[in-house]
Amino acid sequence: MSGQFAVATAVADMGGGVFHCGLAEGWDINGNANGGYLLALTGRAMARAAGRPDPVTVTGHYLSPGKVGPAEVVAHVVKAGKRFSTVSATLQANGRPVLATLGTFGDLTEAPAQSELVDGAPPDLPPPDECIRRADSHVAVNFSNRLDMRLHPEDAAFGDELPSGKALVRGWFRLHDDEPIDTLALLCCVDAFPPTAFNALLPRGWTPTVELTAHVRARPAPGWLRCRFTTRFVTGDFLEEDGEVWDSEGRLVAQSRQLALLSRLHPLEAPSSAPAGPTP
Repeated sequence: MSGQFAVATAVADMGGGVFHCGLAEGWDINGNANGGYLLALTGRAMARAAGRPDPVTVTGHYLSPGKVGPAEVVAHVVKAGKRFSTVSATLQANGRPVLATLGTFGDLTEAPAQSELVDGAPPDLPPPDECIRRADSHVAVNFSNRLDMRLHPEDAAFGDELPSGKALVRGWFRLHDDEPIDTLALLCCVDAFPPTAFNALLPRGWTPTVELTAHVRARPAPGWLRCRFTTRFVTGDFLEEDGEVWDSEGRLVAQSRQLALLSRLHPLEAPSSAPAGPTP
């Protein structure tokens, strides 16, 4: 196992459904481990327990912040079928549960697609070199430095930049040092980008995930991933964030839906040159 992501999500099978691991330093946002990173780490243990390499669908409920240090995943195979296995798991760290998950795992190379209907397309993005490096932003966090993310210039409202008024984030994604992106890395990708609220005229600040579901459609081809995240509704301090991930061959490889809590900070005032509210 090599590469920053693979090392940071490594697990050791101790038997009986128990996997020792650690919440790695640098995969956090202000001291709390990123939700996608936690889902990928737990997903790796679940895949081992299932005996199948690829997550097909994984849902995680976030119970408490994840802090750097030793951790363990306790996994239970709910059902082992001919094509898929379903596994439940809990990630525990610092003496308390951090993430409870339920997922279905399989081998996405076993059966070729028999039919397809794709009513959509990858987001239209400038070349990566013409996009904004997330790690170069003066508000970049530790987690951003672990990944190579390039944001569409219209969706990179940080610091003194004006938001577009649209609850929309688009950009490129890859791992550093040409580390291959497998289906477990897709679980991290779907929660890697800044919250959509940052580009709308909504409060900016900590936006904790309540629940995150990822659907994995295929193993991605090598190269950059194109990503799009949108929000249509913000009610009762909750927002949903719907994600699409497309590989370098233009295939949809993952989708996600996240329920998150909106920051309680004061909302931004609408500048005269920007729309008065979020537009999906």
